[in-house]
Amino acid sequence: MFGIIACKKEEEKPILEEELAIVEEPEEILEFGFNLNDYVVKRDTIRKGDSFGVILERNKIGYPKIFHIAEKAKDTFDIRKLQLGKPYTLLCSKDSLETPRCFIYQPNLEEYVVINFQDSIHAYTSRKPIKYVEKTITGIITSSISETLDEQGVSPVLTNKLADEIYAWTIDFRRLQKGDRFKVIYTDKFIDDTIYTGIHNVKAAYFEHKDEPFYAFRYQTDTVKGIIDYFNEEAKNLRRAFLKSPIQFGRISSRYNLKRRIAYYGYALRPHKGTDFAAPVGTPIRATANGTVTESTRKGGNGKYVKIRHNATYETQYLHMSRQNVKKGQFVKQGDVIGYVGMTGNTGGPHVCYRFWVNGKQVDPFRQKLPEAKPISDSLKTKYLEYIKPIKNQLDNIYFSPEDLKQQPEQTIIRQANS
Repeated sequence: MFGIIACKKEEEKPILEEELAIVEEPEEILEFGFNLNDYVVKRDTIRKGDSFGVILERNKIGYPKIFHIAEKAKDTFDIRKLQLGKPYTLLCSKDSLETPRCFIYQPNLEEYVVINFQDSIHAYTSRKPIKYVEKTITGIITSSISETLDEQGVSPVLTNKLADEIYAWTIDFRRLQKGDRFKVIYTDKFIDDTIYTGIHNVKAAYFEHKDEPFYAFRYQTDTVKGIIDYFNEEAKNLRRAFLKSPIQFGRISSRYNLKRRIAYYGYALRPHKGTDFAAPVGTPIRATANGTVTESTRKGGNGKYVKIRHNATYETQYLHMSRQNVKKGQFVKQGDVIGYVGMTGNTGGPHVCYRFWVNGKQVDPFRQKLPEAKPISDSLKTKYLEYIKPIKNQLDNIYFSPEDLKQQPEQTIIRQANS
């Protein structure tokens, strides 16, 4: 008699959630409006001998199709304008052939040109998203403003903007004093969130020089022409008709002096009718005001020089250049580089001798009451004063000392700009 053997069915165990295979979709990598995960991405730069046709042929596209693509794209972008060293990207099919589907060219950091030929052929230009980040910084001068900002890791562009663009007419940055202090609201610019392109602009600044306060607020006075200037808290233009110095950084080595006597010449009277600014050979020399070049030549002890007539009243001259950068008859704007510091003519060291005429007579420019730039119009003055109220309040609430800084709430304002 056979016994009946019962086979007990093995109990099914519940599948734990953590034992399930989790398949995650790859995170999208978006650039130029495409998901790069969908393509084989090939990046390169335009090399010597490269053309649109050469690049595509090198990537297995024949000339009949290349010609057809170029013809379709020509109304948007001239493929002959590819520049040496500029980056381009090929989006290729994800198969063994890796056939190009799209060509993307970047003429600069912001713009890009897309020539898409994966379905129908079409081309267009676009820009990468731009982000502006507003920041604040303070500093107390111990030696120079450039060193003070450098210690805080701030771009030297900010030094140039403060010295050249904002306070060039009101503060002599070569003669800053220990203890002078400043605070600045400025904007950094980023492309695609990651590419830092530098300081975009300075919104407002406060500089305390020799215990005297100097406010500066950026304001657009003409939206049609895009004219922007800096004004103080009373709506007075910080700009003057003439810069204080023909060179950005340097020192005055000899002043205008009609009673000068020199030991080398037996203490004979040798009037000096210019102001010497010492600087290394090759330092750019700037026109101190708008005007027309009346002379750009070399003559005797003056060496190589440039002379500019600004109007019926004022003329300036810049001596001892290593070379000139302008020609006679050329119109120049304030701040344009007209030449470079040298040692031509009678000179004992590299410098520019800056000479200043008023009604045909050489004078000391630092003793003249020089004209101001065009003031803000009465119709805009009220709007301007309202506009700067919150900005001035923001500036006034930025503190200098570490103890005060602990009490100050961190303020970072981010603006997106997609164009």
